[in-house]
Amino acid sequence: MTERLGVGMVGYAFMGVAHSQAWRTAPHFFDLPLHPDMAAIAGRDHAAVTAAAARLGWSSVETDWKALVSRDDIDLVDICTPGDTHAEIAITALAAGKHVLCEKPLANSVAEAVAMAEAAEAARANGQLAMVGFTYRRVPAIQLARQLVADGRIGTVRHVRAQYLQDWIADANAPLSWRLDKQKAGSGALGDIGAHIVDLAQFVTGERVTGVSALLETFVHERPVAASSSGLHGTAGTETGPVTVDDAAVFLGRMSGGGLATFEATRFAWGRKNAIRLEINGSAGSLAFDFEDMNVLHFFDVAQPAAEAGFRRIVVTEPEHPYVGAWWPAGHGLGYEHGFTHQAVDLVTAIAEQRQPEPSFADGLVIQRVLDAVERSAASHSIWTPVDEES
Repeated sequence: MTERLGVGMVGYAFMGVAHSQAWRTAPHFFDLPLHPDMAAIAGRDHAAVTAAAARLGWSSVETDWKALVSRDDIDLVDICTPGDTHAEIAITALAAGKHVLCEKPLANSVAEAVAMAEAAEAARANGQLAMVGFTYRRVPAIQLARQLVADGRIGTVRHVRAQYLQDWIADANAPLSWRLDKQKAGSGALGDIGAHIVDLAQFVTGERVTGVSALLETFVHERPVAASSSGLHGTAGTETGPVTVDDAAVFLGRMSGGGLATFEATRFAWGRKNAIRLEINGSAGSLAFDFEDMNVLHFFDVAQPAAEAGFRRIVVTEPEHPYVGAWWPAGHGLGYEHGFTHQAVDLVTAIAEQRQPEPSFADGLVIQRVLDAVERSAASHSIWTPVDEES
């Protein structure tokens, strides 16, 4: 009999649905050392959370997240709520002796992220583990890219180009949601999607962003109030309200190894639905990835003869590739949801082995400091803003 791991989730909208699918699926495809038991889901609206529990596979419901955290049958708390609630829920859960998975970005401010990282470090001494959910790390092609860089296949990193392009609010009549409210979301495109490309750049290269020069812009300042704003999209009403976050972020960066970096995050790129693009140029080669073709990694090797040189298209679906052997035969690609399943697998395995899962809350704090530097740079019109190592 595999030992049980009781999972309780707070939130049931977009990320809650994705995380639920992962908890349901992981034990059916991977040989896990612990069995995730989807014990309870929490949400403020009893009727809505009860319907979500039935649809998503949760055994019971709570209308107060504190009640969920206090339950003896909950070993791990999965936080899928807006950023303004992350710190309180995570710190309370860790103090209650629970493991924690928290959606990205870790918090809405560096101060909150510091408190969360400190709480996670203290809890680790008592056996509780915490992880932040940067799921794109777990795309097999991204894992392969990281391995190629670590193996020296592209040499010294000289350039990083990272983009995250979406169009879901490019229409000026798209309704307001919590993601457009700074008090709840912390920031707009910067924290929502820019955090991902900062993490990917650092994860794949094994380096950190040490400084930035940034621009933030809000293109549409008033939007219709959504009749329902719990998910990614809502239904527009007749009332309007202010947009208090950035619609787009563009910034230059310097990597800790000396290389240059450019980052672009926007939700105003018509025709781009979820285009995460990462290109890394090194002294001995290049790598290129686009999430809208997520099972492919492009690799240029300088060692190839000039007459035959070119980007090689690697279809990352072989059993030898990370995670892929648990799924389908070679050539049968994976999708968006698989990253969340891989996240669940890695977290459950780390808990069983009492090993710190990655990315840790400390790693999430590193990303938070970069986001903070971007905001400070844009606000001050600074040519160069170092990323704080401490604050």
